[in-house]
Amino acid sequence: MNRFITWCLLLFTAACASRHSGDKLDFESSHSVSRQDILKIAEAYYRHRWLPTEANIFHGVDDGGIRVDTPDIAYNDPAAERPGWWLANKKNTGIPYMWGGFDTPSTFDQKLSAGFYAGDIYSSEKRRLLDDGVSLQGCGIDCSGFISRCWRLERSFSTRELPALSDELSSFAELQPGDIVNLSNVHCLLFVKFLDSEHKRFLAYETGSPPSWKVLKHPISVEYVKGLGYRPYRYKNIAAIE
Repeated sequence: MNRFITWCLLLFTAACASRHSGDKLDFESSHSVSRQDILKIAEAYYRHRWLPTEANIFHGVDDGGIRVDTPDIAYNDPAAERPGWWLANKKNTGIPYMWGGFDTPSTFDQKLSAGFYAGDIYSSEKRRLLDDGVSLQGCGIDCSGFISRCWRLERSFSTRELPALSDELSSFAELQPGDIVNLSNVHCLLFVKFLDSEHKRFLAYETGSPPSWKVLKHPISVEYVKGLGYRPYRYKNIAAIE
C-alpha cells in the first residue's frame, strides 16, 4: 500500500486529532480569527516537537514524478540555498518546510507515522511548476500554507492570492500582530511585533527562510523587506475585538 493510499485511510483520524487534541488550537476554517489565535497557531508550528525515522528521508523522484529533497541533516547540495537540518531518530523542533505543504501539527505527525517524506525544499523548478511541483508523498508546511493555517482559511492560498483576502496598509508602521508582509509569487511573513520605537525592526514568523528549512521566528529589518518589494497587508476577517 503506497503512502498516499495510507494517508487517505488516516484522514478521519487526523481530522479528529486536529479538532480534539489536548492543545486545542482549532485549525478549522473560520470567517474570522483573532490576533491572539493567529499567534498561538504560529507558535505551535514553531515549537512542534517531532521524531522522524530514516523512512521520512528521501532524495529522488517520487511515485508521481516529482523531485523531492527532504531537508534532513545529510542534505548539502552546493547549488542549494542552504543545507538540511533535521535528524532521524532524534527529537526535532519546528515543522519543516515543504513546497505546497498545508499540514497542521497533527496531520504532520500522522503522515510521519505513515512514512511520508518530512519536508521538501524549494527550487526554481518547483517555482516554475507551481502546484504541479507539489509531492503527494511529502508532509510539512510552506510559507503561504503557514499563513493560511494561521488565518484559519479553508485551503492554502498562495502569495499571489493572499492580497485579495487583505487590505494593503499604507505603511509598515501600521502593522499589528497577525498581519503579513507579502511579496507576490515569492514569499510571505507573519508579523508579531516591532522591536523598537522607530519601527525599524520587527519580529516575524516565516517558513523556509535562511538559515533553516523550517518554521522560524526571528528579527527582520523593515528596510530589508521594503527594498525587496514586500508590502504590508491585513486580513480582512481579523476579529475586531480581542
